[in-house]
Amino acid sequence: MSEDIASVYALPPGVDFPRVLVAGLRARFADQPPEALARVTLYLNSGRMRRRVREVFLENGALYLPRLLLVSDLGADPLAGLPLPVPPLRRKLELAQFVEQLTRAMPEFEAGASQFALAESLYSLLAEMQSEGVHIDDLDQLELTETHARHWQESLRFIRIIARYFDNDAELDRESRQRMVVEAVIERWRETPPADPVIVAGSTGSHGATSLFMQAVARLENGSIVLPGFDRDMTQAAWDSLYSGPFPLEDHPQFRYRSLLDKLGLSAEDVVDWDEISAPDPGRNRLLSLALRPAPVTDQWRREGAGLGPLVPACQGLSLIEARDPRHEALSIALALRDAVERGVSSALITPDRLLARRVSAALDRWGIVPDDSAGQPLQQTAPGRFLRQIAAMRARPVGIADLIALLKHPLTATGEEERGPHLRNTRELELRLRRYGPAFPDRESLTKWAEKDPDSRESWAQWLCDILEDFAAPPAAALTDHVEQHFRLAERVAAGPSAATETSELWREAAGREARRLMEDLRSQSGFGGLLGALDYADLVNRHLQSGLVRQTLAAHPLIAIWGTLEARAQGAELVICGGLNEGSWPEAPAPDPWFSRQMRLESGLLLPERQVGLSAHDFQQAVAGPQVILSRCARDAEAQTIPSRWLNRLLNLVDGLPDQGGTEALAEMRGRGKRWLDLADALETPRITLEPAKRPSPRPPVDVRPRELPVTAIETLIRDPYDIYAKRILKLRALDPLRPEPDALLRGQVLHQIVETFVKTYDETATIEAAQARLMEIAEEVMLREIPWPSAQRIWLARVRGIAETFCRAEAERRAQGAPMVVEKKGSVSLQNPIFTLTAKPDRIDILEDGRAWIYDYKTGTPPSEREVMAFNKQMLLEAAMVGRGAFEAIGPREVAGMSYVRLGGDGATTQIKGKSGDRSETPEESWEKFRKLIARYFEPSQGFTARRAPQKARARTDYDQVSRFGEWDVTDEVEGEDVS
Repeated sequence: MSEDIASVYALPPGVDFPRVLVAGLRARFADQPPEALARVTLYLNSGRMRRRVREVFLENGALYLPRLLLVSDLGADPLAGLPLPVPPLRRKLELAQFVEQLTRAMPEFEAGASQFALAESLYSLLAEMQSEGVHIDDLDQLELTETHARHWQESLRFIRIIARYFDNDAELDRESRQRMVVEAVIERWRETPPADPVIVAGSTGSHGATSLFMQAVARLENGSIVLPGFDRDMTQAAWDSLYSGPFPLEDHPQFRYRSLLDKLGLSAEDVVDWDEISAPDPGRNRLLSLALRPAPVTDQWRREGAGLGPLVPACQGLSLIEARDPRHEALSIALALRDAVERGVSSALITPDRLLARRVSAALDRWGIVPDDSAGQPLQQTAPGRFLRQIAAMRARPVGIADLIALLKHPLTATGEEERGPHLRNTRELELRLRRYGPAFPDRESLTKWAEKDPDSRESWAQWLCDILEDFAAPPAAALTDHVEQHFRLAERVAAGPSAATETSELWREAAGREARRLMEDLRSQSGFGGLLGALDYADLVNRHLQSGLVRQTLAAHPLIAIWGTLEARAQGAELVICGGLNEGSWPEAPAPDPWFSRQMRLESGLLLPERQVGLSAHDFQQAVAGPQVILSRCARDAEAQTIPSRWLNRLLNLVDGLPDQGGTEALAEMRGRGKRWLDLADALETPRITLEPAKRPSPRPPVDVRPRELPVTAIETLIRDPYDIYAKRILKLRALDPLRPEPDALLRGQVLHQIVETFVKTYDETATIEAAQARLMEIAEEVMLREIPWPSAQRIWLARVRGIAETFCRAEAERRAQGAPMVVEKKGSVSLQNPIFTLTAKPDRIDILEDGRAWIYDYKTGTPPSEREVMAFNKQMLLEAAMVGRGAFEAIGPREVAGMSYVRLGGDGATTQIKGKSGDRSETPEESWEKFRKLIARYFEPSQGFTARRAPQKARARTDYDQVSRFGEWDVTDEVEGEDVS
């Protein structure tokens, strides 16, 4: 090797790198024998680059090819004395155990982060240390003073222990072996340089081991490196500015090249053009170079901007799409790609935003266009990936209705031996049963009772389901090996169905199934290194492990349309390039926070700064935007808020707009005009071809003979405020489907508290002390809640609320008992009208008979009782119950005079509130309420009276179960009512 000779070549941004690379190689070996090319060893940066280079070679017919190798595969060379590297998963599992001990000792350390997320970030840090050649002794040189946060002090102490532990380990990581192989190759070359040419092409040297290898190749007598996207328009002042501050400006697209050239002892002028080909648009490259100057030296824009010349020609190949939202952006991009297909132009969408890529693919599907997506589909989003994640998550918590039904409806469940049809039928019937009657957490008892109604078709299926539910129960902690084995058994059993024919299920079939099995087998093989885990931690591990899987497109992709990540774009060439998702946080992505090292600690230890990824992304952007025809695309807002344009797009637009004397304002307007064409087409495509008139506020008038002849007293308020609710529920017989995920809501709380009070009242011991009554009340409360509420947290909270009102309630009960005795407790009564024929029913919470023979009505309220104004206006329940008592509606007490009515609050302060039937100057007796009620019912038996939607809502924003049926939203409560006779 020669220390004073370095052969560094480069190609400008925007050229088809693989094609020009091959052309340069062929030109260099044009006058040599054909086999001379076969003696060349060509190291490339990615598998896609290698495939493309091979394709370009083969376009020229049969010929000898160079040895095409990958820089990343150097660590796999079988050098003597170096064992094979440890699988990354094994190392992550080992690190996770150390992290778990750290977080147990320091709960405040990255609180909220899972141990596997921390283990992955720790693995990345150790891998970076090995790749960059940072030894544990370098960490010992770091001095943290008391002014540093305790977090960083503890983190450094932990890293020193971990790094030393693995530094002494005989088993090598992939990164450490890569660097050791590179160092061994370099040492071998010092003694025996390779006789044949060695070339490294397409890599920027962003990793330490790769950079070291490139330096060694560049110093070989017959070695050379070829850099992609080298900026020839950078001035020396711009190159110098990359190291002008306390921190190197690693976020600049050319920073890695400056670092590499410094290590080689070269300057930018020493870099030679690999080929004489020029960039597609040299003027645009100059514009981009100036726009991407480091932020601290953007004052160079004024000084050098005049040298750019007219900007309209430089921006002629650029279009700018500024969409409203992500959907608008995706559809605009899809239209541009479809237009390229029509014109026979090769085109590519380059974006790091996978959600945008999927949206564009979905939009292209309407025209039957399948793009060649280089990234494929993440395994965790495929059917097998979702299935495995779902089962792992269900083992970590009680199985509720929503989880169970989601699993039963999964397309991979019960796919063995023609099980799918009967399985879906039983699933549908079980769902309706569980949603209406529960329980919230299905068990063997409830499923067995359901199966008994149709044993021929349900019994074996229900037995299979019961066995599965019991298998979901996981111990508090178990070995990772046990978790994996149970996960495998459960997944295969659920996929097979009642037949238990696991070999016939669809779980491990097709590309996604095979990839899922490969990753799960990988986890199984390394599970012995995972230690003890809880079910929740295991679910997190499975979720993170499956994220590494990708499923490639199996359908035939269109040859002219591609979707690339930013790295793949370096290996390809397209006539039309669309840079999508140009928003801050998307392109570039925000650097991931490092929980282990601060920025200063990284700089002092020789590690890379967080801005490195931003710089690599900036380099990809510079290459992509330098193509022949380019569309720059972003959306103004996402699902949450306004977005910020990508910093590079912002700089480019600001620079162009800031040079009006050179036509910048006109150039920018034309860019936006070319992009607006696609936005307008997207709007036209989304515009409905027909216009529907909004619905009118409904007031249906059904025939009198189908109108309800009986209502409970609690429904009278609904009849006053929202008659449409009565129409939909009582006439159309519509009922809202119960939620898939039941929750301890206000309705359940009211039912449970009423049960508690009913039991307490019926078993009340009048000789007991207040303390004994309180103890009895709490005993009943615990029994009822344990029986009726399956959520432990809700049990504790509601018991605490009962305990809070227990003394007040029991003292008030003693006072009530001193005045009278309860004679009606949760018993139904009714009163009939003759004109029209109608029955009003009621089930009072409690009616006491006082010593003087009169009645007192009590109503228990879990919330705030209605005010007197509300009672006078629409809450007629108590007044009507009083009128019913006077008419002998309740057999146990007969007709009685009502002495009074009270609300007893089962919450808050537990106060008792008497109803006076008076608000301001207005008053209303039970008999007056009864007369109003009779007139109200008579009115609704007139054919002309409609059941108006939202006639008098208490809150305009309140939602009802029948808003969708009435098409509320197309009208509002200020609209006129439009009556309609319905049959």
